[in-house]
Amino acid sequence: MPPLHVTTPLWESRPLSALMGAPVYLKMEAFQPVGSFKARGIGALCKASVEAGALRLVCASGGNAGYAAAYAGRQLGVRTTIVVPRTTPAWMQDLIRREGAEVLVHGENWDAAHLHAAALAQAAGTAYIHPFDDPRIWAGHASLVHEIAEAGVRPGGVVVAVGGGGLLCGVLEGMHQVGWVDVPVVAVETQGTASLAAAVRAGRLVTLDRIDSIATTLGARTVAAEALAWTRRHPVTPWVVSDRAALMACLRFADDHRVLVEPACGAALSTVYDRAKPLEGVKPIVVIVCGGAGVSLGLLEQWTQQLPGC
Repeated sequence: MPPLHVTTPLWESRPLSALMGAPVYLKMEAFQPVGSFKARGIGALCKASVEAGALRLVCASGGNAGYAAAYAGRQLGVRTTIVVPRTTPAWMQDLIRREGAEVLVHGENWDAAHLHAAALAQAAGTAYIHPFDDPRIWAGHASLVHEIAEAGVRPGGVVVAVGGGGLLCGVLEGMHQVGWVDVPVVAVETQGTASLAAAVRAGRLVTLDRIDSIATTLGARTVAAEALAWTRRHPVTPWVVSDRAALMACLRFADDHRVLVEPACGAALSTVYDRAKPLEGVKPIVVIVCGGAGVSLGLLEQWTQQLPGC
């Protein structure tokens, strides 16, 4: 069976290039079938699990990973259960159900949903699909770097949003596979989700007390251990932005490119719109436009009303 993701466009953004005074390329993962890069890694893990004999897939996620797992389960023809915390909005639960997956609501946060899902996955013939912390996921995400290289672009720097760190691990794995071992990466989080930045400062994994950001899909209280490990063997700069900066980037990106993205993706884009210091003198710049299913015109308007100064 072919991969469950598609090859996405790599655009040179004229508005962002003019703003930076350097070429800015956009890897448009927002155009995956599920609206985000998760189609790559989650799709790869689900496919590998079914090929290994799994008859049921279980994933704990209130967002993009759960949606991607549900999509993959439907494509693979296996029963899929997505465990979501009570904070997951009804519209996201409906989106997952439309892919034919069972939705179970459990716990007040992802950690509680994760424990319940892991317990369910102990049943015979069942595989647990972790949303970000699995080498097979990272290998799936690495494919996007190969596509960039095949397009003939060698970046001077790469910008990537970080939640649990699965995308970061995959991008770095792919960069080393194509020989970009010295190309710096800017790893972007929002205030209130910055578990990677906290871990780098502390020199060890740090668990945040809570997630406090509109960029809920960046909301892993503890980043993957492998993400922290990568910061010790590759030039990675953690960069933390405000919710307002992330949201404003979403709005400006919609105007510039007629594409809606989540605040999690807006966080990465904000480094270009706001000319972040780590990008000074970098050329060309590649931004992973990770996308996200959790966005609509109505939600952008709601977030705009929530945040002062937007």
